[in-house]
Amino acid sequence: MEQICVVTTVVDARSVADLLAAAAVAGRLAACAQVGGQVDSTYWWRSGVETSTEWSVQFKTAPDRAQALVDQLRSGHPYEVPEILLSRVECGDPAYAAWVHEQTRP
Repeated sequence: MEQICVVTTVVDARSVADLLAAAAVAGRLAACAQVGGQVDSTYWWRSGVETSTEWSVQFKTAPDRAQALVDQLRSGHPYEVPEILLSRVECGDPAYAAWVHEQTRP
């Protein structure tokens, strides 16, 4: 089976999520990006517990483009310490893996 990478992050506004998604796809760093609905996050920040509403973004990319995508997300992310998670996953459909690879070529 072929591998693809799934990169996820969260941001505090839908408009920011949409911008990150569009920039990654336009820049050929992701084959697609999916903006998910609002999630409520509870976390430690600066010695206290915070709760905020965030938007999740999930990007599909080729393994050799993953680090460039992470770098772009980090540089354009509004958070001081952004959550950027990268998972390598087995793709069940070789045609989809090939599509992801094709779409992430500069």
